[in-house]
Amino acid sequence: MKNLEELEKKTGLAFNNKNILKESLTHRSFLNENPSWGFSHNERLEYLGDAVLELAVTEDIYNRFPKYQEGQLTLLRAALVNYQFLAKVAESIDLDKHIYLSKGEMRDSSRAKEVILANAIEAFIGAVYLDQGFEAVSGFVKKYITSHAIELMESGAHKDAKSLLQEMTQEKKKVTPTYKVLGESGPDHRKVFRVGVFVGEEKFAEGEGPSKQEAELAAAKNALSATRTGQ
Repeated sequence: MKNLEELEKKTGLAFNNKNILKESLTHRSFLNENPSWGFSHNERLEYLGDAVLELAVTEDIYNRFPKYQEGQLTLLRAALVNYQFLAKVAESIDLDKHIYLSKGEMRDSSRAKEVILANAIEAFIGAVYLDQGFEAVSGFVKKYITSHAIELMESGAHKDAKSLLQEMTQEKKKVTPTYKVLGESGPDHRKVFRVGVFVGEEKFAEGEGPSKQEAELAAAKNALSATRTGQ
């Protein structure tokens, strides 16, 4: 049985409602093998946490970097909420040791594990928000996420394919690319998302991945490749 007190001590967040903490750590696959588990999977909390995380990151970097313009702040925020970076943050607080997963998911590929960890930390943030409010989320985000902002900028990690495509389209067309889910396939716990990237009304490219974020990155990479080859 997992000792969730270890996670609370690690993060300095003592939950008033332990049930919501358990729910935030419950992956859908675990319920397939444990139908009598008394908690729902964490996808609703992930949905909430995604929005709360983005607001907390936006507020902090807006205040910390007063000379940055919208484009720079957008690139930095994208790097700080990128699923690969969030997976590293999750590992830094030992979240990976506390997620309730099926045996199959435990043996899955490193990329799939990164997506699971990123989703779990968003669900965890959603749980913190409901249990303790936005101030607690803000403190957590400053300590574990936006504290890496300068490090990410110096390494150039804030410029992934989406960021580079955004810079290019803003410079050449004065518009920001948008992403739209075009389809989903596969079972709920192992979905494949198909995403299109649009500049205005024009679809530049498509991409697929096990999460919306990864599908968006794939679409951006394909758009950049098409642009470079003159397609």
